[in-house]
Amino acid sequence: MIVGVLREVAAGERRVALVPSGVAALKKANLEVLIEAGAGISSGIADKAYEDAGATIVTRDDLISRSNVLLGVRTPTVSLTKGQIAVAVFDPLWAPTELPVDSGAVLFSLDMVPRTTRAQAMDVLSSQANLAGYLSVLIGSTELTKILPMMTTAAGTIAPAKVLILGAGVAGLQAIATARRLGAVVSAYDVRAVVKEQVESLGARFVELPLETGDSQTSGGYAKAMGEEFYAKQRQLLGDVLAEMDLVVTTAAIPGMKSPILVTKEMAERMSPGAVIVDIAAERGGNCELTEAGETIVHNGVKICGPINLPSRLATHASQLFSKNIQTFLLNMVKDGEMAINLEDPIVTGSLIAKEGQVVHPQVRQRLGLEEAAAQ
Repeated sequence: MIVGVLREVAAGERRVALVPSGVAALKKANLEVLIEAGAGISSGIADKAYEDAGATIVTRDDLISRSNVLLGVRTPTVSLTKGQIAVAVFDPLWAPTELPVDSGAVLFSLDMVPRTTRAQAMDVLSSQANLAGYLSVLIGSTELTKILPMMTTAAGTIAPAKVLILGAGVAGLQAIATARRLGAVVSAYDVRAVVKEQVESLGARFVELPLETGDSQTSGGYAKAMGEEFYAKQRQLLGDVLAEMDLVVTTAAIPGMKSPILVTKEMAERMSPGAVIVDIAAERGGNCELTEAGETIVHNGVKICGPINLPSRLATHASQLFSKNIQTFLLNMVKDGEMAINLEDPIVTGSLIAKEGQVVHPQVRQRLGLEEAAAQ
């Protein structure tokens, strides 16, 4: 079986789906690996490193025509063929109409891998969110007009900065840890009260609001979307907390949906001039009402940063983690050097989006209205 690794062509995408150590692991499983020329350059990986690991460097056309399985970071912008297998982050719940279903290829979307203990090593959302959370605090620290740690000098003592992290998922927890390492006084809020212990274990204060959260977490560990009445009350109570902060990092995301607004224009206006908001949910509309994706704006003296694709800025390590995820995922379906797609494996069925020209994933079918059409 031949596995081909595509060079990413999306604007600003510097990651690569497989690094040389991943090539070695696939070769050990009796798979042939082709790498598109220059695929790893933006991640600091030369073609020779892939060749030394046992891969063959080929042109894009050669890669597409010869590969049984294509690996990518984002949805491949190539013409897939019937029966060909493509593994990437297709983002099917957000952009279901853009899936290359008509090609007849078998599509596996890594962002749909279920959050189970066995699938942890395949969880690209977590591995990449970790890096995004880390970098978000560094961005905020460079945009602030003050330092994060307390500093005692001959000229006087500087008080530590106050940092608030909104959302204590993987990105939020890493943001908390990073801000604490840099010496800030850190608070965090999440609609899921169950994460309080995790927040406090990192040395941050968990902000508790008098809200009825009910069942605010899915079986997969993600935050559920709440009603607008809940979010309105939440914003009202959070306003007092934000007014005291120097840096706010917002990380709240709901898979396949627009990010909930946690910080309104009025809330941002209550913050002191020089304060900074880093909204890493910017690609999905943002958690701050003022956020502009890919831009940094100033409103009433407050900076609002809307960085996009943060893991790509850390392409070397992001690719290393992504490669381990995709390698583990693929080898889970390989037996004796060939693909053995077990439809009784929840990891397989949870990530299988389409095959034979049909969307097969229940959630994606629902987004496309296919279940309703079938019922009619």
